[in-house]
Amino acid sequence: MKKTPLYEKHAALGAKIIDFGGWAMPVQYTNVIEEHKATRTASALFDICHMGEIEVRGPQAADLLQFALTRDLSGQKTGQVKLSALLNDRGGIIDDLTVYKMADDFFMLVTNATTQEADFQRIQAILDQKKFNCRMEDISGKTGKLDLQGPRAEEILQILADADLKSIRFYHFVESPVAGIPAIISRSGYTGEDGFEIYAAAEKISLIWDAMIGAGRTSGMKPAGLGARDTLRLEAGMMLNGQDMTQDMSPLEVPYGWLVDWDKDFAGKTGLVSLRDRGIAKKIAGLEMTGRGIARHGYAVKSGDKEIGMVTSGTFAPTLNKAVALAFIDTEFTAPDTEVSVVIRNTESAARVVKLPFYKRPK
Repeated sequence: MKKTPLYEKHAALGAKIIDFGGWAMPVQYTNVIEEHKATRTASALFDICHMGEIEVRGPQAADLLQFALTRDLSGQKTGQVKLSALLNDRGGIIDDLTVYKMADDFFMLVTNATTQEADFQRIQAILDQKKFNCRMEDISGKTGKLDLQGPRAEEILQILADADLKSIRFYHFVESPVAGIPAIISRSGYTGEDGFEIYAAAEKISLIWDAMIGAGRTSGMKPAGLGARDTLRLEAGMMLNGQDMTQDMSPLEVPYGWLVDWDKDFAGKTGLVSLRDRGIAKKIAGLEMTGRGIARHGYAVKSGDKEIGMVTSGTFAPTLNKAVALAFIDTEFTAPDTEVSVVIRNTESAARVVKLPFYKRPK
C-alpha cells in the first residue's frame, strides 16, 4: 500500500489503518461516532494527501478545461474554485473534480484518489487531439493536503494562517503561509460543515499537521479518519466516486445535472445527449430507513414485489440518529415520500424516499 507523508503521525496516534484504494489510510483514531460528532460540534482534521493534483499551464489552459469538462468555466475568476465533471465518450462520469483558477493561464485540478491517473490520461488525450497550447503536470506526489472541517475551523486555522480567513468566501481560495509554510487555503470540503482545505509541499505537510493539532487542542478539535469522513459526507448527501457514481452513470442520473452546460461543446457531450434523449431510467435518491436495520452498499431496493434498484451507500447517521442511504433506483420511484423497502439479510425493511441532503448545517 502507498503511504501518505502523514502515515507515521497516524501510527503514533494509534489509528486503525485500512487499505483504501491502495493507500494505507486511518479509518479511525478513537471511534467513528466520536470523530463525526467532533466535526459537527467543534472541528476535525483529516489527512487527504491521497487525493490527486494536476497543474495545467499555458495560453490555452482555460480552453482545454472548457472543452474537457462539463461546466462552463468562462466566467471563473482567479481565486475561485469550481466543481465540474469529466466524462467518457458515452457520457459516463470518470470523475467529479475541482478546478482552482490560479491565474488566467494556470489552473490546478484536484481529483479523487482512485481516478487521478484516469483523469490525467483523459485530459492529456484531449490536449493531444485538439493541440491546445498548454501543458499538464501531475503534482500529486509532491503535494500534501489537509481538511480542517467544523464550526470552529476558522477560529483554529486563523491562529496559524497569515490571511484573513473571514475574507475567503465559499469555494474560493487564497495563497497564504500556514504555520510559516507556503500554502493554498480554500474554503471548501466534503463534510457539509464550514471548513478549509489546505495544500502545501508534501515534505512540509507534517509540520502543518503538528501545528494544527497544537492549535486545536483547547478547542475540541480531533484528528478524524475515513470512517467519520464517510458518515459526514453521506449525511450531507455527497457522493463517493466509484460507489455512488461510476463510469456507467451520467451526471443526469446522479445529482450533478447542474454541472452540465448544454450551450457549450465538451468531451462526452454526444454520448450524454444520447442518454438524455433516450430518457433516464434510474437515478440516485436519498432513503430514510423507517424500519429496522441499516441499508448497506449492494442491498436490493424493492417496491412491492418489484426490485427497483440497489443501495449505493448506507450508514447510521449520528447527527440525525437514524439510518440513511443513497440508492440507484427506477426514476418513477424517486419522488420524496415514496414508500419502498430494502432487503437486509433476506428480510424487507421499510424505507421512504427523502429529499437530499439529509443534513444541512445551521446558518
